[in-house]
Amino acid sequence: MSEGPAGTGGPGGGPAGARERWVRTGGVELCVAEWGDASRPTVLLVHGYPDTKEVWSEVVTRLAGRFHVVVYDVRGHGRSTAPVPLRGGFTLEKLTDDFLAVAEAVSPDRPVHLVGHDWGSVQAWEFVTVARTEGRIASFTSVSGPSLDHMGHWIRRRASRPTPRAVAQLLGQGAKSWYIGALHTPALPELVWRGPLGRLWPGMVRRMEKLPSGAPSGAYPAPSLPRDAAHGAWLYRDNVRARLSEPRTDAYAHAPVQLITPTGDAFLSERLYDDLERWAPGLVRHTLPAKHWVPRTRPDQLASWIDAFVTDRESGGSAPEEAADGAPRPRGPYAERFGGQLVLVTGAAGGIGRATALAFAAAGARIVAVDLDAAGAERTVERALRVGAPEAWAEVVDVGDGEAMEKLAEKVSAEYGVVDVLVNNAGIGLSGHFLDTTVDDWRKVLDVNLWGVIHGCRLFGGRMAARGQGGHIVNVASAAAYQPSKALPAYSTSKAAVLMLSECLRAELAPVDIGVSVICPGFVNTGITATARFTGVSVAEQERRRKKTSLLYGLRGYPPEKVAVAILRAVVRDQAVVPVTPEARGARLLSRIAPTALRAIARVEPPL
Repeated sequence: MSEGPAGTGGPGGGPAGARERWVRTGGVELCVAEWGDASRPTVLLVHGYPDTKEVWSEVVTRLAGRFHVVVYDVRGHGRSTAPVPLRGGFTLEKLTDDFLAVAEAVSPDRPVHLVGHDWGSVQAWEFVTVARTEGRIASFTSVSGPSLDHMGHWIRRRASRPTPRAVAQLLGQGAKSWYIGALHTPALPELVWRGPLGRLWPGMVRRMEKLPSGAPSGAYPAPSLPRDAAHGAWLYRDNVRARLSEPRTDAYAHAPVQLITPTGDAFLSERLYDDLERWAPGLVRHTLPAKHWVPRTRPDQLASWIDAFVTDRESGGSAPEEAADGAPRPRGPYAERFGGQLVLVTGAAGGIGRATALAFAAAGARIVAVDLDAAGAERTVERALRVGAPEAWAEVVDVGDGEAMEKLAEKVSAEYGVVDVLVNNAGIGLSGHFLDTTVDDWRKVLDVNLWGVIHGCRLFGGRMAARGQGGHIVNVASAAAYQPSKALPAYSTSKAAVLMLSECLRAELAPVDIGVSVICPGFVNTGITATARFTGVSVAEQERRRKKTSLLYGLRGYPPEKVAVAILRAVVRDQAVVPVTPEARGARLLSRIAPTALRAIARVEPPL
């Protein structure tokens, strides 16, 4: 192995200050680019098919300030040369030789932190499971690319016991893998890629991945795409059939592994990774609602997970149950999905808001607890840190104050980042007949219950959309949104408006991968009953009604923690309208099939 002269600037896709070199190995020259201080931990990124190193440009930008970041064009791709002949030149053994040569050139004295996407991950699984690379890899982050050996065993186990579930999994992955057969066809892939597909591919990726108009842009995809894709067909021909038919039995990872699984991957089923703990003990899992090209569509989240994993390993973390600092790792049911994400919850000092903040915290999310009650928000933050949030902050604001919300949005964006999940939960209760409700009463309830939601969606949702990396908005309404009541005209109107606003936003934000869910609880035992206002009655009567309402809700006994579970589930499943509690679900059904019955119920005077 020898190196070509180092260069400066140069390689497309990445921040300024890149250093370029060529590493010669096995009859090919590999184009390598580096950023950052070489004395820092080295993060080595390996691209997939039919990409070049430029697929990592957005991730490189986010990591280069903290690490020594290295990318290289796989042999036959980008500016690296192709083996002669092509047949037999792309075996996993030769790709492993390339990796070792690059690792020796860029980090001769320390193991590297390996990250692979697509075929970059497929070959990296080989690197992290063969004996000759042991000691050269400090950690491995796998994105959208399984080990061919693991996949071979996965297929064998299901084919040997063809239960309906196993058959469904095999057929599902088979349908996703249709292109593998096409790539084995002699000469045809080369003709198609060098012809129409090479020209159409950038637009196809943009549409498939919901990238902003005009993207992919700049150096990605590389101008060499048709040639790269034609060469890369040999990745499949040289490896897939051989490994799937005779998978290695010793393919155990000798370095810690982090698996990042996009739930919307068009090419790989999530079920492929069901058995992965067998091969990678202590596996750290993450999922995210994205399609295949995560380095392009979710660079913030991907870089954040890589950063955390590398930092943890450099600090000595190894046990799956705890981080390097001894803090417990998130163990909530959705830890794979929300770990490290930024979640902002309004009305977080108590009730549904606090329960929701704590549920996200238990899943490893970073929490911004917002409330007008400063002490209550601080208590939520303290508990969030105890149950698993890596970071949490309390912010005091009146959600109905547009100017104050503007300042909060600016602060959160500048100090904590763009919110990944927004939960507009803050609300106040108001009961009383329409003719007893003053204009001031209407203004107060609409300011919090409706305008608070509008401000949150506009300010935080707008930043989500501008970032272009997806997200989710949860608006907490009420079963009163679709269940009329003579006693709740103002409250029901505010919640009905939240329901319709959410439905409209869901349609508008879908093209930018932002989901919108509206949660409609029924009778939930929270503190809102103790502060609800009753119009048209004396102060003494209002207090009596508050106590009686609180008693009735307490007897009903439906805890806010169950609503929190429904909220997290709604985000994971991207549900549109979620009634919570049996009475809320029943009213929702009646509103659709028997609205007359609901109108009759609306005439009944509440037993207060």
